Amino acid sequence: MKRLIALAFLISSAAHADQASFRAIYQELIETNTAQSVGSCTLAAERMAARLKAGGYKDDELTLFSVPEFPKDGGIVAVLKGSDPRAKAILLLAHLDVVEAKREDWQRDPFTLVEENGMFYARGSSDDKAQAANWVDAMIRLKQEAKPPKTTVKMALTCGEEGGRWNGAKWLTEHKRDLIDAAFALNEGGFITTDEQGKPQSLVVEAGEKEYQDIQLMVTNPGGHASRPVKDNAIYHLAHALTKVESYAFPIQLVDSNRAYFAGMAKQIAKQGDKEIAAAMNGLAATPPDLSKVELVTSKDPTWNSTLRTTCVATMVDAGHAHNALPQRATANINCRIFPGVDHEEVRKALEKAIDDPKVSVTLSGEFGNGAPAPALTKQVLEPVQKVAAEMWPGLPVIPFLQPYATDGRFMTAAGIPTYGIDGFAVDKGLNNMHGLNEHMGVESLYKDRDFLYRLIKLYAGAE
Repeated sequence: MKRLIALAFLISSAAHADQASFRAIYQELIETNTAQSVGSCTLAAERMAARLKAGGYKDDELTLFSVPEFPKDGGIVAVLKGSDPRAKAILLLAHLDVVEAKREDWQRDPFTLVEENGMFYARGSSDDKAQAANWVDAMIRLKQEAKPPKTTVKMALTCGEEGGRWNGAKWLTEHKRDLIDAAFALNEGGFITTDEQGKPQSLVVEAGEKEYQDIQLMVTNPGGHASRPVKDNAIYHLAHALTKVESYAFPIQLVDSNRAYFAGMAKQIAKQGDKEIAAAMNGLAATPPDLSKVELVTSKDPTWNSTLRTTCVATMVDAGHAHNALPQRATANINCRIFPGVDHEEVRKALEKAIDDPKVSVTLSGEFGNGAPAPALTKQVLEPVQKVAAEMWPGLPVIPFLQPYATDGRFMTAAGIPTYGIDGFAVDKGLNNMHGLNEHMGVESLYKDRDFLYRLIKLYAGAE
């Protein structure tokens, strides 16, 4: 009996020490400020390189990268070679940069990891340093296994996902494609949804994401004295154009990911008693789809609407130059989230046609491009997720999802590396306040996510 107690103590102590090493990686990432204004992704990458070297990696297995113009926006690629040279690698992708956070607005220092009431509080605690820490931890654990995995496992931690000067993931696809080449990639975008009481409802797997694109509306006019108003007013032209944008709806589009999502959601909605919505969702998932009640679904939840079509919405307006003068210029920013595979120019043309006013110029604004269609959600990707989820959360449905927002996965998918958002941590109704004040992550949820991802990687890599 004493031996059994001693053995249990040793196992518990080893598990605790193992968990503590992961927490140390997470804390170091959190407390390395990587906000664009004053932070350094390069420093975070260098610190992760030191962790990986301490875990057994050699210099030729690690690649630190940056460009001279943006020395603080660097990243790291690590490669653990598998035993089977014929097996194509898998890629673990995460971003090191975080959204800006002002200390005076937060209850706690956003760049100090605070554990309080079962939560970790910090900028990046959910987006995306939880996943970055998981990948570093997993790479070290795989390196220290008795046998290498059959499949090569690669990790890329990059900078610039939250916008700004330079995007490391995009640069890797353009300049180091062979270094990151893989059969598919795992990235942010998936999570466990919860109800109001925090009970898990579903594990969503991102299989495709929409493209970000700003479109500028502009009206110019000679203007004049405000005491002599005329109907040809730049602000009025812009206002009428915005009303037309408001009323325009892009067509419904269905692919594997959103069909599967609505088929899965229909079951949950039916259990909650809303048979009409459930029937409408089943209609969307059918082949061919029944669109007769699509407005019932799209009007019920803005996220459901966003997963089915391109959306464009006014986000900023600017007009006039003086209180006592007719406006010479009026502009508005229209933020579009474009369905995977849709040409951005076609979206611009659709808005131009809907506005139907030659006085209003409609132009693509900022960086733009055309992403790849949503990747097919194959059995090779989905079945291991279902297997591990069933073992860790019995009965929890795994539901594919088309994300209405964009991540660095769009660059990888467009470059021929299908990328999926997969994670096992829980989010509340406010998405753990990612990008907002007092961003947080459940302590036990993060530790469980660590176990989930490691077991999943081992299945993908043939390490079990």
